[in-house]
Amino acid sequence: MNTPKTVLIISTLDTKREETRYLKYKFKEIDVLPLLMDLSMRGKEPSRAELTPAHVATAGGSSIEEINQSRERSTITNIIIDGATKIAKDLYAAGKIQGVMAIGGSTGSLMATDVMRSLPFGIPKLMISSTAALPGLSTKYIGTGDILLFHSVIEISGVTDMLKNVMDRACYAMKGMIKYVKNDLAVHSKKTIAMTMLGPCEQCAGTVRTALEKEGYQVTGFSAAGVGDQAMEKMIAEGFFEGVIDLAPGGVGEHYFGYMRDGGPYRLESAGKAGIPQIISTCSVNHMTPSRSKYKKEFYERRKYDLDKYRTWIRLSPEELTIVASEFARKLNQAKAPVKIMVPLKGWSSVDAEGNPTYDPDEDRIFVNALRDLLDSNIEIVEVDANMEDPLFSEQVTRMALEIF
Repeated sequence: MNTPKTVLIISTLDTKREETRYLKYKFKEIDVLPLLMDLSMRGKEPSRAELTPAHVATAGGSSIEEINQSRERSTITNIIIDGATKIAKDLYAAGKIQGVMAIGGSTGSLMATDVMRSLPFGIPKLMISSTAALPGLSTKYIGTGDILLFHSVIEISGVTDMLKNVMDRACYAMKGMIKYVKNDLAVHSKKTIAMTMLGPCEQCAGTVRTALEKEGYQVTGFSAAGVGDQAMEKMIAEGFFEGVIDLAPGGVGEHYFGYMRDGGPYRLESAGKAGIPQIISTCSVNHMTPSRSKYKKEFYERRKYDLDKYRTWIRLSPEELTIVASEFARKLNQAKAPVKIMVPLKGWSSVDAEGNPTYDPDEDRIFVNALRDLLDSNIEIVEVDANMEDPLFSEQVTRMALEIF
C-alpha cells in the first residue's frame, strides 16, 4: 500500500477556522494527510493546528505574546512570514511535505504566497484566494514562484455548497499533482542549461536550443522580460542548472535605471557565484523600456523602435551604455567559472538590424570597449561578424557552448 502524501495547509484560523477545517476533512477523505500551519496574529481561541501561531512566532525569532501585544502590524507580519518560511523549508528538506496549499483573502494570500515562493521549483503550490483577480495582486502573489492561483470568485466566508465545490476541486487538483507528477527535479538524466529568450532574439535562441538538444543537452528557456530572468537567477542559485546561455541580459540595465524589464539586483550574478560556466550575449542591452509614467522629456527625442502598440524600445545614450558596461563587469568579475561574452557586430537583435532606426554598431562599441577595459583578463569577448539573428551567430554560440559546458 502506498504511503499517503502530506500537504502543508497554510491558513489563519482566527478568520478562516471553519473553511480550513473543511479542507482538512476533505484531504483526509481522499487519502491525503493534512498538516496545518496557523498564521493567525490575533486569535483568541486555541489554535488546534499542528503548527500553532506560537510555533511560527518562535521560528521567526519572537513569541506569540510579543506578537499579540505589538501594534506594529508590518513588523509582526514579517516575523510570522519569516517563521512560517523557516518551518516550511525545514519540513520540505526533511521530506515531510509533498505539497503546500493555502486559503485566504488579500493579507492571507500575500503571507502564504511569500512562504510558497521560498520553496523550490517543482513542489506543488496552490493558493485558493478570493482576491486572485484584483488588479496588481496576482503578480504579487506569484512573483517568481510556480504557484497555481485558484480564484474562488466568492468570498471565503462560511462553508457553503459553492465554497465546498471550490475547495473540493482544489484538493483533488493537489492530490493529482502530488500523486502523478514527478516533483524531484534535483537529479537529471541530461546536462541542464538555462537560456534567456526574448522575441527579438527568438530565432537565435531556438536554433541554439535545437542544436544543443541534438547533442544530449536539456535546455530550459526563460523570458527575459523581468520576472522570467529573476526566476532563472533564483533557480540557478538553487542548483537546477549546469550552464547558462544568457542571450538577453538587458535586465541588468533595466534594474539599474528602474525600467520595466527589471531583472532584479542579482541579475547576472547567480551562475558566477555557483561556479557554473556561462555564455553572455547582448540582445536588448543597448535599449531601454521605461514605463510611460517615467518618460523624461528627452526620451521623446531619442531613436526608438515600436515592437507593438504596447512596447517601445528606446536607444540607450553613450553615457548609459558605459554605465551598463560597468555593471556587467562588476557582476561578471565575481564569476568562479568560465565566462565567454559573444558580441554580434551587425546588430544585437532583430530590432537592432540594419535599416531600423536604433541600429548603430559604432555606438555599440562604446559598451564593448568599456566592458573590455573593466573585465578581468580571464573573461574573453568574442566578436562575430553577424547580426544576432543570423545563422552564423547561432552556430558560434552553439560551438562555444559545446566547448565550455
